Formats: sequence, structure tokens, C-alpha cells
Amino acid sequence: MDVIAIFGPTGVGKTAVAVALAERLRARGEDPVAVSADALQVYRGLEILTGVASAEEQRRLEHRLVSFLPVTETFSAGRYAALAHAEIDGLLAAGRRPIVVGGTGLYLRAALAQLDLRPPVAEATRGRLEARGAADLFAELERRAPDLAARVDASDTRKLARSLALLDQGVEYPPAQEELWTTATRHPTRLVALTLERDALRAAIDARVDAMVVAGAADEVRIAAAAGASPTARQALGFEQLLDGDVEAMKRRTRRYARRQVTWLRKLAGAEVLDVTGRSPEAVAAAVDSRGP
Repeated sequence: MDVIAIFGPTGVGKTAVAVALAERLRARGEDPVAVSADALQVYRGLEILTGVASAEEQRRLEHRLVSFLPVTETFSAGRYAALAHAEIDGLLAAGRRPIVVGGTGLYLRAALAQLDLRPPVAEATRGRLEARGAADLFAELERRAPDLAARVDASDTRKLARSLALLDQGVEYPPAQEELWTTATRHPTRLVALTLERDALRAAIDARVDAMVVAGAADEVRIAAAAGASPTARQALGFEQLLDGDVEAMKRRTRRYARRQVTWLRKLAGAEVLDVTGRSPEAVAAAVDSRGP
């Protein structure tokens, strides 16, 4: 039985497609389970902000690796890889169909393949660098390694500090786009890449952010911050912007992130690309199903 992986930019409708596909598979006697490949959906208490499947969606399709970690804990791709491999291996052994769903490229690879991890950075080193602030760190990274700086969010202090610390060790971080994917997956895998026309994606992202705010994402963020949210939890798109009450900044950051996701998606070898513009989740699921084994 193949693993099915659904990847795409934020706002494209991955969860809705996964749920619709699961219902088609279930009608044929299969027993599908979704495995999240998202770096931030692991956090309990940030479900609205990180776009975790709703209670109704989870009723229609069981989701694993969501909402299990306190916001005070740090998390890593290496830890996620071990958890995802155990989930996927267990599901296949039980004759259940894993549907890996996510938009974080590194975590998608971590779920489906063996991950080539960068070495750790000492807490003292990272703390010293982070104290300098994002603007100073980004300026140094641009000066020393402009190609590497182009891969990093200029406001992401933690990632900038890690990038500079590893650069001192002769290691590039974050990985280049081509390092984030491999066709050498641990199990036979169908990778479905969902795309959306640019203006439609922009509108979907803006509407998604507005819906999150109405649903209480800002309250989630304030509660998480008061509880002592970890640096990794605070990397969730919109966390800092909602703390500042700047919804428009959250939209801008989300759109920038989506553009990076789309750029990476275009380089995925072996992916089945589906344009979902103007199509319902059920229609997209039918297209995925018709192409399957």
C-alpha cells in the first residue's frame, strides 16, 4: 500500500482535500489516517493559529501528530522524524493508509525519507547571537553568505542565529531547496502537490487570516505567551504579529511564506501537480483518486 502525501502552500486547502480523499478511500474499504507534516501544528493551544483540522474534520478523518505538545516545549525536525516514522510504519503494518498532509518542506521530507540533520548549536552560542537582534544578524549573514541569507526570513532571529553559528562550522542552514526533497522515500509514496492561481492564493490567505482572528487566534497567542511559549512555538506564522495586534503584518508574512512554499513545490521531483483553482475539495480528491493505483 502506498503512502499518499499532500503538499501545498498555506491556504490551498490541503486538509479539506485530505478529508474528501479519505472518504473516497473509505468507501472502497480502506482505513485512512492523516499524519500531519507541519512544524507548528504539534503545539496544544495553538490550533486556530496553526490551522489544525477542526473537530468536524478530525471526526471525518483521524489526524495524528497534532496538538500533543505543550507550548512551553521546544521541538525539532529530528524529534518529529522519529515520531512520524513510527506513526507511518505502524499504520502500514496495521493495513491502514497513511495520508501525510503538510506544508513544511523539511517536515515532509522528515516524514517520508531519512533526514540529513545539521549538527546542534550550543545554547550559549545561540543565546549570545540572538541577543544581537534580527536586523544585525541578517546584515552579517547577507555579507558573509548572500545565497544563504536568501533562504532565511529576515525577521526570524532564531533561524538567523543558528545559520550564523553553523556557518562558523562550515555548514549551511537552512538546507538548500534541493536538499529538502528526495525521491528515495522509506515507503512507496505518491506525492500530490496542490497549486492555486496567484491572486486566488493571496485572497485565500487573507481570508484565512481574517477567519483565524475571528475564531480567537489572538487569544491563543496571548495565552501561550503568558504561559512561557518556547522559541519554536513562537515561530508559528502570525504569533508575534498578533501579539502586536498587527493583522496586516501577519498577512504579509504568511504570503511571503506561501511564496517560498510554491517555489519549493515547483522543484519536487516526481510530484503529481494539481491546480485546485475553482475546484471543490471533492473534485480535487476525485482527481487524486483517479490517478492512483
